[in-house]
Amino acid sequence: MIQENGKYLCIDLKCFYASVECVERNLDPLTTPLVVANKNQKGAICLAITPFLKKKGIRNRCRIYEIPNTIYYQIAKPRMKKYIEYSCWIYRIFLQFIAKEDIHVYSIDESFIYVKPYFKLYQMSARQIGQMLINEIYRQTHLIATCGIGTNLFLAKVALDLLAKHSTDRMAYLDESIFCEKLWLHQPLTDFWQIGTGHAKKLHQLNLYTLKDVAHSELTFLFRHFKSDAINLYQHAWGKDFTTMHEIKNYQPDEKQISYGQTLESDYTFQEARMVLKEMVELLTLELVSQQQITDRLYLSITYSKKYPIKPSKISKNIANQTNSYTLLKKEFLEMFDQEIIKNASIRKIRIAFCHLTKIDEMPIRLFNDANDNRKETKLNQTILNIKAKYGKSSILRVMNLQKKATTIKKNKQIGGHNEE
Repeated sequence: MIQENGKYLCIDLKCFYASVECVERNLDPLTTPLVVANKNQKGAICLAITPFLKKKGIRNRCRIYEIPNTIYYQIAKPRMKKYIEYSCWIYRIFLQFIAKEDIHVYSIDESFIYVKPYFKLYQMSARQIGQMLINEIYRQTHLIATCGIGTNLFLAKVALDLLAKHSTDRMAYLDESIFCEKLWLHQPLTDFWQIGTGHAKKLHQLNLYTLKDVAHSELTFLFRHFKSDAINLYQHAWGKDFTTMHEIKNYQPDEKQISYGQTLESDYTFQEARMVLKEMVELLTLELVSQQQITDRLYLSITYSKKYPIKPSKISKNIANQTNSYTLLKKEFLEMFDQEIIKNASIRKIRIAFCHLTKIDEMPIRLFNDANDNRKETKLNQTILNIKAKYGKSSILRVMNLQKKATTIKKNKQIGGHNEE
């Protein structure tokens, strides 16, 4: 029998959105054909499908037209607020057994847990603690969870993704030797945590098709092609990860920034996208004001329609003074947009970011400062935030928000791009 020395758990809620919808309807996700989709249209993407449909060979995130006509299924409209409530419920269950310092919520349906400090307390192994937690989740919520167990964070996540989800007891364990034995030759590489399509493509170009290939490569060779990502890639190829829960909980990014992006529902013209850009700058500026931050570095990314074989436009710009003025920031973004964006190509995605953020009270004193000039606008923005907080996001709007192709009102009714109900 394998001696398990796992210290970390990675717990995932199986088919989360679809399972919540089944539980809310007193249905069993394992026997119910249900999909979560925004629209009852053939081209709509299924945000989640039940385990029952997965067993029928339906892939997750498919489009409705890809489900065979011979299979009956229900469609549930996504309710992000409800899913967040369930996610908070799961977190409260963890807190009944584990201190918050040992829990990292990775996503709405997935968490890492450091369980080594609890072996003596519960007189249990990592596997037994994991079993206790997924049993308690089911007892309280009727949601099905899976659990990866690993000697480090990377192996816990890989055990979850590649083994536990296919195991009869919904649990799996990995240490470095088992990882090399079972998964060194696994393909595709994109199945592994933190290897995206870009890295996988580059690895293939270098004739590296498995993690065993990567593990037996020279680190200097990987550095030449992957730069700062090389060490992480090389260590993971050997099943190693030295990141601790303490480091995750205390991580601070080198540069603070806030961003906002959206995929437009249809191809937008240059002028239509320009209007949406102004809306986005206003919303992100209000976020800047609410955090009492100022910025002097801006970023704009525009992705064009698939009709055009054009690479996305990505522009960054430093501005003279740190500010949180919508008037000034809008002016700067519109200049970037007007000067750099292709005018006769339709636009499908817009992303903006305020970088190099500084707290207002940390702003260095300058002899000449336009702070007084911006005081009225800052006060106005704070008033707008107070009204929105009390009466709702759409309680106060600009004229541009009422135009046909505007997106703010619709976005105000969503969480994470989906219906908030």
